Amino acid sequence: MTAILFYFPVQNMSISIRKITHGVLVGNVQVGGGAPIVVQSMTNTDTANITATVKQIMELSDAGSELVRITVNSEEAAAAVAEIKSQLLAKDYSVPIIGDFHFNGHKLLEKYPDCAAALDKYRINPGNVGRGKSRDPQFQQMIEFACQYDKPVRIGVNGGSLDQAVLTRLLDENRNLKIPEPLAAVTRKAIVLSALESAAKAEEIGLSKNKIILSCKISNVQELVAIYQDLASRSDYALHLGLTEAGMGSKGIVSSAAALSVLMQQGIGDTIRISLTPEPGASRTQEVIVGQEILQTMGFRSFTPMVISCPGCGRTTSDYFQKLAMDIQTYLRDQMPVWRTQYPGVETMEIAVMGCVVNGPGESKSANIGISLPGTGESPVAPVYEDGEKTVTLKGDRIAEEFQEIVQRYIETHYAP
Repeated sequence: MTAILFYFPVQNMSISIRKITHGVLVGNVQVGGGAPIVVQSMTNTDTANITATVKQIMELSDAGSELVRITVNSEEAAAAVAEIKSQLLAKDYSVPIIGDFHFNGHKLLEKYPDCAAALDKYRINPGNVGRGKSRDPQFQQMIEFACQYDKPVRIGVNGGSLDQAVLTRLLDENRNLKIPEPLAAVTRKAIVLSALESAAKAEEIGLSKNKIILSCKISNVQELVAIYQDLASRSDYALHLGLTEAGMGSKGIVSSAAALSVLMQQGIGDTIRISLTPEPGASRTQEVIVGQEILQTMGFRSFTPMVISCPGCGRTTSDYFQKLAMDIQTYLRDQMPVWRTQYPGVETMEIAVMGCVVNGPGESKSANIGISLPGTGESPVAPVYEDGEKTVTLKGDRIAEEFQEIVQRYIETHYAP
């Protein structure tokens, strides 16, 4: 059975066709099956450090991460998982926790049944679940644990740790072709085939299709797009999107936005992670915010009121409007953990903070609430518009504070249940 997804906003955009994915329930969150695209993240704490890991999971959840993955790479980490889950529940955090396993997951799940039961999903990498003759038995053991504890599994293939047996097989077949394909093309096929063969094997062992999520990650944008287009055309599993190593700062943000936007516009992808390299000492929550902003700017979901602000020019030599836009955006995001329950629908609101008379009044009128600040040489007044109508003109030294009060009052009167 197929579903046809229509995307009209972009000129000359071809209509995308995507098979219906089987919805996968991860804890209390559905992935695929028509559910909204889910944002997830991953901790970078030592999982054995229960206090630090609980704290970071809470921070990621508050920022809007709907799934959180943790590393389970040692006996100490596996022994800590149940207590981490217990402390989170005691603090009213029900965000699903995913165990990320490499090399020794079969041993850890066997030795620590509390860990196996506490996790909401297991992540398995076919490229390093085992080597040689041990690969299939260890993969089977991981799947059997998933069946035993009724847990979904993400079968996550990475370009950097691709199953060499699959790649070698395809390279041997390629050598026998009259016109062999380039190595890059064979590698793409191997990545997709590794995921599909592993999923088929998991189903043979007894894991149902609605317990399987696939991912095929690589760090090159064009390669990633080609791989997921191939994967989506050949399967109807729920798909997890993301560059395996997006990079740091603007490079990582741009790469992720470029790749994921192309795929999601085609109807491909059910959950995403933005794998940013954090700056030293920076919050891990940045990757959550970037993921949300990609989805919101694409029009797929709404997470927090959007601030529209101009870039500035020679008419705006003061940085006043820049500071106001930053303050308002920070204020809105800081309030969202509380506002989600107090003011349903507030995440769809648009706020315009404009810097001069050229576009200021027009953009302010188009937003739910907007302010047009004076540019260089303009009269030192700032008209405020609510739903297209000018309601007040601010002046003096408290424009920022008064505008923030107006925003708060607008939210209370328009979004209170």
